[in-house]
Amino acid sequence: MSVFAYRAADRRGHTVDGVMEAPDARAVVERLQRDAYFPIRVGPPAGPVTWSGRRRPAGGRGRISNRDVATLTRQLATLVEAGVPLDRALAIQARLVPTARLRGIVADVLERVQGGAPLADAVAAHHPRPFSRLYVSMVRAGETGGVLDATLRRLAALLEETQEIRGALVSALIYPLLLAAVGAAAVVFLMGFVIPRFAVILDDLGATLPLPTLLLLEAAGLIQRAGWPLALLTAGLALGSRMIVATPRGRLTADRLLLRLPLIGPVIVQSETARLARILGTLLQSGVAVLPALIAVRDMLGNRVLVRAVEALVDGVRRGAGLAQPIARSGAFPPLVAHLVRVGEETGRLEETLLRAAASLEADTRTRLQRLVALAEPCIILVMGLAVGFIVVAILMAILTITDLPL
Repeated sequence: MSVFAYRAADRRGHTVDGVMEAPDARAVVERLQRDAYFPIRVGPPAGPVTWSGRRRPAGGRGRISNRDVATLTRQLATLVEAGVPLDRALAIQARLVPTARLRGIVADVLERVQGGAPLADAVAAHHPRPFSRLYVSMVRAGETGGVLDATLRRLAALLEETQEIRGALVSALIYPLLLAAVGAAAVVFLMGFVIPRFAVILDDLGATLPLPTLLLLEAAGLIQRAGWPLALLTAGLALGSRMIVATPRGRLTADRLLLRLPLIGPVIVQSETARLARILGTLLQSGVAVLPALIAVRDMLGNRVLVRAVEALVDGVRRGAGLAQPIARSGAFPPLVAHLVRVGEETGRLEETLLRAAASLEADTRTRLQRLVALAEPCIILVMGLAVGFIVVAILMAILTITDLPL
C-alpha cells in the first residue's frame, strides 16, 4: 500500500485536498469517483510520511487552548447541521482554525475520516490532548445514535460553559493576587533597600532608638543577611512539595487538605460536583450509558478525593444500586445532589435533573466565590496596610528621636 495525495472537486465545484492509502493512483481515482468526487490531481504526498504510512500532521509545538477546541466544535456542529458532509466540514475547519498545530491535527482527523475511520476513532488518536475522553465518548455516542450534529452542539455548549466558569474564576482572582503581589513587593523593597540605608544614618548618630525601630532594623538586617538562603530554602520547599504532590499518595493528601480548608473547601466541592453533574448529564443526554459516562467523568475531575468517590459510584452502578444510593453513602457530595438524583431516577429524567443540579451548583459557586473575593480584598489591604504602617511609624519615631538630640 502506498500513500497518495489528491485534489478533487465535488458536484458544487468546491475542491478538497487529502491523503489516501491505495495500491496505485488508479485505485485512488476510482474511490474518489465512487464518493462523487472528480479527481483533479493524484500524486505522491508533498509532506513527510510517518512509519505507518500516514502524513505527519502539519504544525509544530504549542499549546492548544480549550477555547479553540470549543470554537472548532461549535463551527463543526453548525456545518454538520447545515447538511455539509463531515469530510468537507473538516476540510473547511482545517483552513479556519487559528493555530498551526490545531490545523495539523484537524487535517490528520480529516485524513483518517476520509480513510474510512469514524470521527470518534479519528479524534481518539489525539487523546488526551486536545480531545479528552469525554470528547471521544460523546462523539462516539452521537455517531452510534445518528445524532452527531446534536451531540456536537451539546459538546460545544459544555466546553463553552466550562471555559466560562474557568474564566470567571481567573477574573475574580486577578485583582486580589495583583494586590497581594504589589503589597509584598513594596514591603520587600522597603525592608531590603530603604531601611538598611536608614540604619547606617542612625548608627552614625548613635541615638537611643525606640523599640519599634529596633524591631524594624533587626528584621531588615535578617532579610539582608539571610535573604538568599531564605529564598533558596523557600524554592527548595516549593520544589519538594511539588515532587511530593506529583506522587499518588501526596496528591491524595494535598487534595484532602484542600477540602478541609474552612472557606475554600466547600467551594471546591461545589465546583467539582457541578462539573460532575454537567458532564454526566450531557453524556447521558447524548446517549452514553451510565457506566461509561461515569468513567469519563472520573477522568475529568481534578480532586483525587472526589475521583475516589466517583470510583465508588462506578462500583455501585455495576452492582445495580443506581446512582442516588452510592452518592448519599459516599458523603463526598452535597446532600442536595443525592436527593435530586433520586428524583431523576424515579421520574426517568436523570439527565435533565443532573443538568439542573449543575446549573444550581454553578450559580451557588459563583456567589461563594464572589464573597470570598470580596472578603479577601479588605484582608489583603489590611495586612499590607499594617505592615507598611508599622514601617512608617518606626521610621517616624526614629526621626523624632533624632530631632531631640542636642546639636
